[in-house]
Amino acid sequence: MTTLSTHRQPQPAPNALDPFDDQTAIDLVHDLVATASVSGAEREAAHLFAERAARLGFTTEIDHVGSAIATRGSDADDAIEIVLLGHIDTVPGVIPVRIEGDTLHGRGSVDAKGPLATHLLAAARAQLPENVRLRVVAAVGEETADSTGANAVAPRLRPDACIVAEPSSAGAVTLGYKGRLLVERHVAREAHHSAGPDPSAADDLLEWWNAVRARIDLLNDGRESPFEILQHSVLDLSHDSDGVTDRARLLAGFRLPDWITPELLEQELHSIDPTADVRVTGRERAHRVERNDPVVRALTASIRAAGSRPRHKLKTGTADLNVVAPVWNCPIAAYGPGDSTLDHTPAERLELPEYLLAIRVLTDGIERLARERLAALR
Repeated sequence: MTTLSTHRQPQPAPNALDPFDDQTAIDLVHDLVATASVSGAEREAAHLFAERAARLGFTTEIDHVGSAIATRGSDADDAIEIVLLGHIDTVPGVIPVRIEGDTLHGRGSVDAKGPLATHLLAAARAQLPENVRLRVVAAVGEETADSTGANAVAPRLRPDACIVAEPSSAGAVTLGYKGRLLVERHVAREAHHSAGPDPSAADDLLEWWNAVRARIDLLNDGRESPFEILQHSVLDLSHDSDGVTDRARLLAGFRLPDWITPELLEQELHSIDPTADVRVTGRERAHRVERNDPVVRALTASIRAAGSRPRHKLKTGTADLNVVAPVWNCPIAAYGPGDSTLDHTPAERLELPEYLLAIRVLTDGIERLARERLAALR
């Protein structure tokens, strides 16, 4: 078994928590949300996660990049391993953390500390067959172009199945996410009077961007579904001059469907202007699974057993699923409570009854998946 830890907390932990107590679940998600963890500053939240996981009976670790990892079940080398992969970092933005009625308000309540807490509690409650191991990962840096935590753990684990902790709503399973490419272009030219005939650096940059948009329109021709079209947006645009040199900068984000890879899109951009000073980061391919994927089947059955009609979603964003799926090549899907349209917004909030329902659904889903994987792989 791969060793991930740089800090290991001894077991059993004092002041043990009851994973079946709903108040324990509410306290966990509230305290995680109340502990700020903007990307790059996740240490306090990661240690809080590890401390609560230890009190729930897990062996806990903080890996070399700062992700918190909680493990329970068999320690046999040949054990079936199911990874529950969430992230503990958030985008910036202060939202006063409070519970009003049945609603928890706060940055990260939906994206994605609510789903992360759901996975930890469900993993603590699940009745595991022998020779099954659960590993819950609270990854750092998911909200950055580097996906630091997922990229650090991807080559170190070889799970037999993975459930990603992202908001889908308690009654739905996410089958896939679009890919991503971040493109930055700089233009610099000799400064001149605005009344003269020559274009400015900003003019050159905008002309290039208009050509990019025209190329994207051609590539999208005949496609209509949000998951099938190649999306583009300007994330930042600036211009400055010191009187000698004119400079302009544009940062654009592309959301990639599964018919185009980051590499192919780079080739398209290069063909527009081979001399352009273009820098590319955040390369992620789109990834989707079918409804007969074992993870999808288990979660779908659990949603139905809880009295809901299951739904299946394809997301236009990108998640750590895109990072680990090509490496692990195992059954995988995403599940968690919350309305993903509230991600990154000032209105981010989590409905606590839905959160508690999602814990029950996922507990049953983990148990179904563990039995299925044992039967399929043994």
